[in-house]
Amino acid sequence: MNNGIQNIFSEVPETYELINHILTFGLDVVWRKRAAKVAAIVRGNRWIDMCSGTGEMASNLSNIATKGTQIFATDFSLPMINKARLKPNLKNIKFVISDIKKLPFQNDTFNLITIAFATRNINLDRAKLIQSFREFYRVLQPGGYLINLETSQPSYLLIRRLFHLYVKLFIKQIGRTISGSREGYAYLSRTIPLFYYAEELADIMHKAGFKGVNFQKLFFGVAAIHQGIKK
Repeated sequence: MNNGIQNIFSEVPETYELINHILTFGLDVVWRKRAAKVAAIVRGNRWIDMCSGTGEMASNLSNIATKGTQIFATDFSLPMINKARLKPNLKNIKFVISDIKKLPFQNDTFNLITIAFATRNINLDRAKLIQSFREFYRVLQPGGYLINLETSQPSYLLIRRLFHLYVKLFIKQIGRTISGSREGYAYLSRTIPLFYYAEELADIMHKAGFKGVNFQKLFFGVAAIHQGIKK
């Protein structure tokens, strides 16, 4: 992940969650809970949330974890991690500063990996995204799951055009007004329309080695939850 993206996320931790909730009309909260519900089927007691940011997905994992589950959260932005550390229910989570391209964990370490609304940021190109997913695959134990929540592309042309129009007209302006970051939400408005369809992302996960990949589309396909298993 390049330094430009790292600098962007260092600018926005104070308003990051608020803006997400406004721009999605609160649906991002619902979608994270749904992704956590999918994750709840995973057996094992070592979980990690990748590119955790301010810890919203990690917070959902903490809420569903059974006693004895050890939860990690990793991100490359210290300001975002520092914001996450303030959450009361994340006191027992182990935070790790790391770039996901080279994770500081041994092979077969975790039973569960989650990543929420961050896959676009590691999608420097298709080959690099496959490489990042292979790194996730490496640190998962056999039988472990990757749960990926991300924006997607609606299948129906009219809905897709309306979605892209909303992104173009509102995301950059609202994000900049509230956060004060000009580049942060210009970047967001550029990357959302260019991201993969759910079917394409499933194929990328397959190419990274994951088996049994499936997905559920959310709100007419503007987002999707993917899951895959390491066998």
